[in-house]
Amino acid sequence: MANILIIDDEKSIRKTLSEILSYEGYKVDEAADGAEGFKMFKEKQYDAILCDIKMPKMDGLEFLEKAKETNPDIPIIMVSGHGNIDTAVDAVKKGAYDYISKPPDLNRLLITLRNAMDKTTLVTETKTLRRKVNKTQEMIGVSAPIVKIKETIEKVAPTDARVLVTGENGVGKELVARWLHERSSRASGPIVEVNCAAIPSELIESELFGHEKGSFTSAVKQRIGKFEQASGGTLFLDEIGDMSLSAQAKVLRALQEGKITRVGGDKEISVDVRVVAATNKDLLKEVDEKNFRLDLYHRLSVILIHVPSLNERRDDIPLLVEHFLESSCQEYGMARKTIEKDAMKGLQQHNWSGNIRELGNVVARLVILSGKTITAEDVYDYVVPVRDKKGVNA
Repeated sequence: MANILIIDDEKSIRKTLSEILSYEGYKVDEAADGAEGFKMFKEKQYDAILCDIKMPKMDGLEFLEKAKETNPDIPIIMVSGHGNIDTAVDAVKKGAYDYISKPPDLNRLLITLRNAMDKTTLVTETKTLRRKVNKTQEMIGVSAPIVKIKETIEKVAPTDARVLVTGENGVGKELVARWLHERSSRASGPIVEVNCAAIPSELIESELFGHEKGSFTSAVKQRIGKFEQASGGTLFLDEIGDMSLSAQAKVLRALQEGKITRVGGDKEISVDVRVVAATNKDLLKEVDEKNFRLDLYHRLSVILIHVPSLNERRDDIPLLVEHFLESSCQEYGMARKTIEKDAMKGLQQHNWSGNIRELGNVVARLVILSGKTITAEDVYDYVVPVRDKKGVNA
């Protein structure tokens, strides 16, 4: 049930509107002037407000300005019998959702109110989705390697130094890249990710640098590459060790000169990007095997950050488990579950070949399949691989 606040110094108007809106299923509060209305506005969450303009103590336009400063997302519909077109324009400029003259056309009023709340719902949903999409996870852990990584990020992030992040699959290399971006002066710009291992070698150059229309058979229109998309922000080149040698040469040039050329084009385009690269490979070994350019390695590795495997930081597992327990229970709409000491010990002793990514999936599995308390037996049943159960009594 939506909450509506009616602010009007005429009691008869308040009563009439309140009865109509209550009949339509709204929950209605009333205020006799702008000052009283603003006090109620600060104390309670409303879905929409109907506000008169000419009132004692604080008029409607003053209320509108103060309310928009406090919470700009609440739609405010101005209703007045003293206004004209200039008043209406002034109200809308100051942030009013709409302006309705007295006596109000009730059908128009109800439609306007419904549309205003629909818009508010869309704005709220959009903000929630953006938070979910853009939210960078916390870097959880108190082990010495994690503390060192956090300290390094705090020192390096404000600079534009290129960073090479190394570590096994699933250890959180992307999280390091996002922390670097969000703590940098480029945080207001985009962070654009390219998974070099997931893009065929014949397409990686088009993905990175874009292409001109007609540059190859399927190039039916111009395409903007990731370097241009990330201009002013951060370009995260994940699995850089899988990039083709021809693409490596072009990336090296882009880093040296700050310019790129689209595939099939001859125009140089200036780009302003900070590059953070990541790999699960030993790039110096790849250099020895002629799979990776040494000059590109040195360009990328101004700062080296190695993320340890989960097996190398077992002391952090309890903190990570509690984090994943809370997030999984929220995601699946379940009451917060607890975990027995022996169950936690079992998780700490497990061989985490998939690292933190595997741990998150395992905790989600335990949340779904276990009871209110996760036991050591649950860990044995749902975590220990079948091959390790042979010859062992459950």
